[in-house]
This record gives sequence, C-alpha cells and structure tokens, in this order.
Amino acid sequence: MLEITPATVVHVIFLAREADVGAGELHAFIDALNDEEKAQLTAIAWVGRGAFEPEDFDEALSTATREATTPTADYLMGMPHLAENLEAGLDALGIDVAGEEEDFL
Repeated sequence: MLEITPATVVHVIFLAREADVGAGELHAFIDALNDEEKAQLTAIAWVGRGAFEPEDFDEALSTATREATTPTADYLMGMPHLAENLEAGLDALGIDVAGEEEDFL
C-alpha cells in the first residue's frame, strides 16, 4: 500500500512541529523525496484532515499525483496543522508508528 516509510512520515511530523526552527530542514527533506513519496505524503495528510476516507486512499493518491502543480514542500508546509493531519492520516490508515516515534524522542 505505502511506498513511503512510516519513519519518513514521522520525520516530517517532527520537523513540522519544530515550526520556524525546522522549516528549512523540512522543506529540504520533502524536496528530496521522490515523486511517489511526495504524492503519498500528500494523500496521507488529506486522509488525516478528512478530505478523503481511509478506504479512498488510492483515489487520494491518484489525485495528489494528477494535481501536483505546486512544489509539494510549499503545498504541505502551507497546510494548517500538517503534523496533526499526518498523524491522523497514519492512524486512520491503521499504520502503527510507535517504534519510529521513539527514535525521535
């Protein structure tokens, strides 16, 4: 289902929580992802904010791929509550990231 690793998503969540301190690093980190990972990150955030249901993840993914007209880092960093949306998206998709979170604490 996911091509992006849960650890990568958790890394984005932690950088997003750092706000101004992590902004440059977050932008560079997202920019370094491949196109599939960027689309999946966007789709996870959309599921988390309720734009798509978890069972519609494939539709969210194809929409993210098709409608990627803005650089993904700019788009995601402009999204209010990015960290919370990603967390909620992972949870809704049933992806346990407890082990990855411990690595960042």
